[in-house]
Amino acid sequence: MKISKASLISPDRNGVYGTVAIALSLFVFAYSSRFGQASILLYYGLWLPLVLVDYRRVLGNYGIRLWILGFAIFACLSVFWSAAPGMTARTGIQYLSHVICALIAMRVVGIRTLVRGAIAGTGVVLVYSLLFGVYHLDPLDGTYSFVGAFASKNQLGFYASLGIYFAFVAPIALGERGLWFAAASLVALLSAYSLFASQSATSVLTTVVIIGLWLGMRLVGLLSPAHRKGLFLAAAVCGVMVAVAAIYGGGVDLVLGLFGKDSTLTGRTYLWQQGIEAAMSSPLVGVGYQAYWVQGFSEPERLWEEFYIATRSGFHFHNTFIEATVETGAIGLVLLSGILLITVLGHTKRLLTQDHDTQSSVLFGIALLLLVRSFVEIDIMNPYHIGSFLLYFAAGKLTLPEARTHQSVEDRPAPAVSEIPLRLRYQ
Repeated sequence: MKISKASLISPDRNGVYGTVAIALSLFVFAYSSRFGQASILLYYGLWLPLVLVDYRRVLGNYGIRLWILGFAIFACLSVFWSAAPGMTARTGIQYLSHVICALIAMRVVGIRTLVRGAIAGTGVVLVYSLLFGVYHLDPLDGTYSFVGAFASKNQLGFYASLGIYFAFVAPIALGERGLWFAAASLVALLSAYSLFASQSATSVLTTVVIIGLWLGMRLVGLLSPAHRKGLFLAAAVCGVMVAVAAIYGGGVDLVLGLFGKDSTLTGRTYLWQQGIEAAMSSPLVGVGYQAYWVQGFSEPERLWEEFYIATRSGFHFHNTFIEATVETGAIGLVLLSGILLITVLGHTKRLLTQDHDTQSSVLFGIALLLLVRSFVEIDIMNPYHIGSFLLYFAAGKLTLPEARTHQSVEDRPAPAVSEIPLRLRYQ
């Protein structure tokens, strides 16, 4: 049986393959620690072989994407000064190859396919967790929380947040009806229950905030382009003022109290202080990518003991910017923060200057979710993680030509190669 190239790499014709590939990738990201190397090989097998189908179309011009690859390359280079060079070499290569897979997916998967694959993937992930999940005791606050098939309730909460977000934008932004509307509704219910069971204050709050901000941007988009920027700026200023008032007026403590938390965020403020002190030992280039939380090193061993981490693994500073500074110094912090901020601002700019940009509307919400969570989690720093995959997917879309019609990119008929200007064919 002959399979056409378009059914694999054309965003407007590979809906079936793209949906399955995204769904399987999400499952691998969630449970690779359970299923081991075979699941990672499956992930690579979904994306890397597409290069052999049409390497120019699948890879494009990486010269215009160096800003996206900067942190991954620097992470690999940190092996030369790493406190644990073996760990840095292995994880650095894994992270770089993971970024390349995300950029390949960005080239061949349209936004509708991404949303459908994410709905299917989060649905399978959550069903698996509900069937085989367990409860864990948090020794810091003495409460039991449902962690699913994960090692942390925050990861279960993150997938539940993504499930709610994608189920929300599918009918509103993409106009999904019929089978996919039913699937989105089911995943929304599963996600809501998982979010409640996990008792993850971080995930609940970020989900509510992101949905609210996405709707706000949607309302701004109803105005003419000439009025959008002024309203957006005014809303941003008001938002900052409200946030400052909440922080200094006790609003944050009140909200945290609803979830049984205190202002220390269950020890996270102490952990942040320890991370800042650790970063001062090598402020410019850090101790090496993934070279801090290594068994046998005195400082991580002390923190594992203080936070009752019996496995002595899977722990971090619960702040992307602190973690990046500790591992890769100020240089790595600038490179990683730059990718995150450019992605958020880039899709915001497209929404403020264009009409009906469905792609940027969906990716704006994803990038904003990752930005908000970066203050309490490290979703974008690890290989084989849904957060880093989505970040580089969203960042890569900014390097593609903007859609200037009311149709989304994947809804427009693909032009003949001869009709595409030479300078744009392989971007």
